[in-house]
Amino acid sequence: MTVNFAPGDLVHARGREWVALPSPKDGWLHLRPLSGSEGDATLLIPDLELTPPKPARFELPHDARPAVQATAELLSEALRLSLRRGAGPFRSAASLNFEPRSYQLVPLLMALRLETPRLLIADDVGIGKTIEAGLILREFMDRGEVEAFSVLCPPHLVEQWTRELKDRFGIDATTVTAASAARLERGLPISQSLFDAHRHTVVSLDYIKSEKRRDAFARACPGFVIVDEAHSCVGTHKGKQQRFALLRGLAQNMDRAMVMLTATPHSGDEDAFARLLSLIQPEFGSLNFEDEKYRERLSRHFVQRRRRDLTEDSWQEASAFPRHLTREEPYDLSPDHRAFHEAVLDYCFGVVEKAGSEQRERRLAFWGTLALMRCVGSSPAAALSALRNRAGLEEDRLEPQLYDEDGDDEDAVDVEPTPLEIEDSALADLIARADALTTTSDPKAERLKKILAPLVKEGACPVVFCRYIATAEHVGQILRSAFPKARVEVVTGLLTPDERRDRVTEMTEDPSRILVATDCLSEGINLQLLFDTVVHYDLSWNPTRHQQREGRVDRFGQPSPTVRSILMYSPDSAIDGAVLDVILRKAEAIRKATGVTVPLPDERGPVTDALMAAMLLKRQDRRQYDFLDTLTQGQREVEAMWRDAEENEKKSRSRFAQNALKPEHVTPEWDKTRDVIGDPTAAREFISRAMSRFDTPITRKGGLVHASMDSLPHILRERLAERGLKGTVRLAEKEPAPSGTALAGRAHPLVATLSESLLEAALEPDALPGLEIGRVGAWSTPAVKTVTTVVLARLRFKITVHARSGRLLLAEEAALIAVGPDGRTLSGQAVRDMLSTTASGDLTPAARDRQVQKARERLDSLMAGPIADHVRARAEELADDHGRVRSAIKGISRVSVDPVLPPDIIGLFVLIPGDV
Repeated sequence: MTVNFAPGDLVHARGREWVALPSPKDGWLHLRPLSGSEGDATLLIPDLELTPPKPARFELPHDARPAVQATAELLSEALRLSLRRGAGPFRSAASLNFEPRSYQLVPLLMALRLETPRLLIADDVGIGKTIEAGLILREFMDRGEVEAFSVLCPPHLVEQWTRELKDRFGIDATTVTAASAARLERGLPISQSLFDAHRHTVVSLDYIKSEKRRDAFARACPGFVIVDEAHSCVGTHKGKQQRFALLRGLAQNMDRAMVMLTATPHSGDEDAFARLLSLIQPEFGSLNFEDEKYRERLSRHFVQRRRRDLTEDSWQEASAFPRHLTREEPYDLSPDHRAFHEAVLDYCFGVVEKAGSEQRERRLAFWGTLALMRCVGSSPAAALSALRNRAGLEEDRLEPQLYDEDGDDEDAVDVEPTPLEIEDSALADLIARADALTTTSDPKAERLKKILAPLVKEGACPVVFCRYIATAEHVGQILRSAFPKARVEVVTGLLTPDERRDRVTEMTEDPSRILVATDCLSEGINLQLLFDTVVHYDLSWNPTRHQQREGRVDRFGQPSPTVRSILMYSPDSAIDGAVLDVILRKAEAIRKATGVTVPLPDERGPVTDALMAAMLLKRQDRRQYDFLDTLTQGQREVEAMWRDAEENEKKSRSRFAQNALKPEHVTPEWDKTRDVIGDPTAAREFISRAMSRFDTPITRKGGLVHASMDSLPHILRERLAERGLKGTVRLAEKEPAPSGTALAGRAHPLVATLSESLLEAALEPDALPGLEIGRVGAWSTPAVKTVTTVVLARLRFKITVHARSGRLLLAEEAALIAVGPDGRTLSGQAVRDMLSTTASGDLTPAARDRQVQKARERLDSLMAGPIADHVRARAEELADDHGRVRSAIKGISRVSVDPVLPPDIIGLFVLIPGDV
């Protein structure tokens, strides 16, 4: 006779008790041990079992071991922290190893209120878009709505995404890049793609965008996709067109969930913005903002918050971000350096004159002039490298690199360009002068030393951003001599991404550290845990690149209350003055007016003309050139472009500011969930008590917990070693976790292993001998005024999502239910406080056993009455919570919650009034 089991039913099979989980296939049983973890779940086919599975009951055994107050509290917390299938509307909360800020839950709530999540998250740099996307992914995975996913991102972000998913969300993902794809595909059947074999992937956009690969990927693409740096997929150059073709193909399947992330959704290019919005829904590409219904529909899919929206408005999140202090630091050129600048500029203008009036030749000469002058302004070392390197750049790569655009070749962003064909005689003279300057005092570097000296003395840890490899190495050498007690490292594109990360990580133990880096680090590696100051040694020619540099340090999780950014420039330098006047100060004025850093206008021809004109007008030599009149027209066009950019940004803010969801809509729901499952504070306290239980006290030093695994019982050491925990483990007590540590959150492997093992030791003592945890007890306590029975129960619920394809989920929840003599019940924090109150005295074994026996005799009536009523009331409360979270949009799926009775009784304790 075959017995049909539903999720939540108890099953006896293979000599032990299990709880039935939703099964992936009819006729199969998906079972998890009652006393085990999610990782112990198994699939079995009943017809193939020697002894058929049968219904089981979970009862408190008559020979349950006795517990004292301390071990009863420990068992209660072990149960609470071990459960992963939460019953509340945020099922993912039990799987997170960090505490999200309330504002970071807004995109998650938006996603839950959509039939198929299609979101564009456009929050400022440093607010936490990766966290917001990860929360959505984890939640939908835990709801059973996502089995496979892909994160698509630029290549330099692949490793960061993989680490974030693992460390914060407990998700193991496979990296798919040009370097790893061949290895992953090796040995797979011809009919199977690597995306079939690896269900969770982080994929390099530049690897997957080619026509051959994107078609294959489109066929195997999972139903949930995250796209990072989405703005880099809608531009006009070839690489961005390929990326857009990839995403457009994926977006055509309207059942595919897509979460796109960008800090710069609207850069003044209406066509690019329309393409980006069309990836959410084709109709959004119309940009019909005059239509109120259009704006309302779009607002459900689009969230954009500036930092000041969170720090100044009702969110009151000022404590989540550091105070940002900015200042400019001018420096004077020496006569020799000024003369060299003028000599190079003279030569460049001569080349421009010789280029004639043909637009293409003159434009190339302009680019060459600006590129070479940029190297000259960076350092004599960069100028010398550019002059000696005659290979030059390909024409189609010259302009993007000049203006610091994201390109296909991220490892070439800091190479010195040589686009000009320089005559041999002039070249020899310029090389000789540049070479001579490399051996003399550099006024720019000297100014940097004076800037850093007081900061380093105060304990600041700066990152110095340079534009070129030669400049970074030159600056690094100077700073090593100037600050012998500090660790000075240089990171450039000459290092692989892994080498860059390792070099930064190696600085962790040095209290005084200075990092010199090129823009290969302006994206991809977060630096906020090690550094608190940014120095722009070289000006970036794209305002968003400045924002990206500062965003590595000034972001969510920065432990320092203050972050400094310092902009260096020379009033004597024609190129510095031109960039400041034409680009940076205009962008800064817009940022102050709108709160948003706007990118450089996409039309670069007028920008080039304006920069050339600005350099001409700043020269001491007022000689007239025949091309000056055409350049001044570019100046007027750029002024108009900046005005348009400011107006567009103001309109964008009024259109898209996400004001529909307020803190009062988010915070109470999250607080209720956290109260049930336990927050990071509860996890840290549990670690301390559990380790002390095994005579292995932890130590605290410098905000870190040091926990030794070596003194724990052998069976625990083995389980912890399987999760990579050996020797002494360092845990952070609060965010941010320093490099080389992890936050001691409820999902940390140490918390999970200890809680699961202690629960198993209580329920199956023979399975884990030596870990004695009792399940029944009685003691006197000042926490109660009448004899009170406390039941530690594991509640199970069936959650049904009534949608196009109904889903049945199993949810579990730990509950402490106190029952007084009159049958009234109490639960939640009040009962946890009762149980955690130190006993005023232990009863004799005989007295304890009498009290426990009385409670046992009363248990059946309690289970049929007050406790069953409590479980049913909790199911109704949960149904209301789910409905409130998901009901904002008409037609959204309905959720019902049914209790599984009777609940599992894990512990039974009697509290007797008694004074301390």
